[in-house]
Amino acid sequence: MSNKFPKKQVIASLLTVLSFTNILAQQKTAQPNLGSRNVEILRIQNLSFKDLNKNKKLDGYEDWRLPISERIKDLVSQMTLEEKVGFMLISTTRMGGDNVFGGPPAAGPATPINDGFNEEDLIQNTNMFTRKPLSAPNMAAAGTTKGVRQLHLRHFILRANAAPEIMAKWANNLQALCEDTRLGIPAIVASNPRNHVTTDASVGLSVGVTAFSKWPGELGLAAMRDFALTRQFAETASKEWRAVGLRKGYMYMADLATEPRWQRVEGTFGEDADLTSRMIQEIIVGFQGKKLGAQSVAMTTKHFPGGGPQVDGQDSHFDWGKFAHYPGGMFDYHVKPFKAAIAAGTSAIMPYYSAPKGKEFEEVGFSFNRAMINDLLQEKLGFHGIINSDTGPIEMMPWGVENLSITERYQKALNAGVDVFSGAANPSTLLETVKKGMVSEERINQSVTKLLKEKFELGLFENPYVDVEEAKQIIGNKASTDLANIALRKSIVLLRNEEQVLPIKKKTKVYFETYFNTGRNADIIKVAKPQYPDVEFVSNKDEADVILVWLIPNGGGLFSSQGTKIDLRLSANRIDVNHVNELINSKPTIVAINYTNPWVIEEIDKGKTKSILATFGTTQEALLDIVTGKYNPTGKMPFTTPINMKAVEENKSDVPGYMEGPNYGLFPFGHGLSYK
Repeated sequence: MSNKFPKKQVIASLLTVLSFTNILAQQKTAQPNLGSRNVEILRIQNLSFKDLNKNKKLDGYEDWRLPISERIKDLVSQMTLEEKVGFMLISTTRMGGDNVFGGPPAAGPATPINDGFNEEDLIQNTNMFTRKPLSAPNMAAAGTTKGVRQLHLRHFILRANAAPEIMAKWANNLQALCEDTRLGIPAIVASNPRNHVTTDASVGLSVGVTAFSKWPGELGLAAMRDFALTRQFAETASKEWRAVGLRKGYMYMADLATEPRWQRVEGTFGEDADLTSRMIQEIIVGFQGKKLGAQSVAMTTKHFPGGGPQVDGQDSHFDWGKFAHYPGGMFDYHVKPFKAAIAAGTSAIMPYYSAPKGKEFEEVGFSFNRAMINDLLQEKLGFHGIINSDTGPIEMMPWGVENLSITERYQKALNAGVDVFSGAANPSTLLETVKKGMVSEERINQSVTKLLKEKFELGLFENPYVDVEEAKQIIGNKASTDLANIALRKSIVLLRNEEQVLPIKKKTKVYFETYFNTGRNADIIKVAKPQYPDVEFVSNKDEADVILVWLIPNGGGLFSSQGTKIDLRLSANRIDVNHVNELINSKPTIVAINYTNPWVIEEIDKGKTKSILATFGTTQEALLDIVTGKYNPTGKMPFTTPINMKAVEENKSDVPGYMEGPNYGLFPFGHGLSYK
């Protein structure tokens, strides 16, 4: 008698075991905390589920016990094509009274920002960045209710700088609106950085100083060389963001500051690929955790494959800066930090506007460049997350594809690998692209699947709501502020201390000037007389033992560019060098310089500037703690400062300064002194 079971019986038994195992696995899944405002809660076997599509039964995508892949498959099958293409846009959303793009709202005079919605559509006839006419009008922002209910938008960028309580209430109101739609798909709200002291807080770069904990600029974080504190920064900021409903970061920049004239150096971690890779790794893990979950802020690492090596430093927001180039043959060097981002699990990657220049490249913007996105980023580097275009490549910055129609641009970008398009709020043209058969609905489903995966992993389908009172307690609390204050001091670099003027001795009489000309200030030079222990601040240099002058050079910000030659000398960046030299020549002088680019300081460095400090977005209190020796400087330069403008103009844009040769740098990458 054979002891073998029939094949069919074995298979049936195995299926039964697998089914039973799956049921046990589901039962072991803990009941998540559900947050709802406009849907019923279904009770099944003592478990709770949200009836998001209001059909009074449990659908696959509502069942948190199922694998995310199964939930996505079920939801995609229920979505209309119109809902899918709306899902593939991410645009600015505005709070009540929020008019981030300038000018009074159409409904009347400006009002304080509140937790309501801005219901006015913003139609642009000109490029919001260059102010040049658009070939076709573009809806840059939709009225909130219309955007959610009619245009099916679920991805938003919040640019407003509001109080935490108001932001949290607004975020809850937005999620309640989304929950009250046909399928109840929640929103995800992204933002640019909100936790840094920055000089250029233009729209699209940074929100600037907010109620959130205040940390050094990105260059300053890199100058700390403290990776544990960098991780703590990211974990702290992530907690603050989640508290007000911000679940996606349009950050951070993995670009390398190898072209000193580039107008976005301030947002980088410097010129070195290894340092930047480590910074990116710590920050992504700090914001996201080891994997996306309910305690994560999803990160969008930018700008692939590296926006640093711009021709002449001009930025590709503008026609005159559309090209990146690699005269030193170091393309792979710029890709290195993105490899670190992928290894750290970044949720999304954003290509830049630039078109690569050279015979070996297709000279089209990176969002349209299949060789860069599909072949390199996805296939070779193995990135399978979201490809998020930068704001406006379709209508505003279509470099290399200017002669294509809008539908053809969508087609080319989709074929390259883009999943979500930033800067437009009207999906009608993308819908037309699909209906014409230029791209298949299957291709659309691929992107929608990725975007849904992020939302499911973040737990937004279970609970997108925040606790308003908790937000008030978390944002900028003492523990966060204490950590940030350490970072603000660790970010300062002592560049020179030839006659040991630093640290200044107790009872020293100090004349302290801060110098920041924004182009709008009537009072450029300010005499600072803070209350500080053991230091007497005086009203003029004649009374002083020591002069402290803090220079904050700036060229007017990225979006003031006119395409003219970029000059990194202090005199070309709103500093009166004659006045500074007069101070230096009159008394022992400590010069602190805030670096947003590698400034050329030869105009004031005539052998008499004995004490020089570098800051990268910090506070007056932190600077004084360094000057007085209360805190010992430990920072290191995140880039090389050129010795003169000739060195700048002869640099190879893709080569870091410390590799440019012995005649390039005044203060090299990694330079930094200490008192001890």
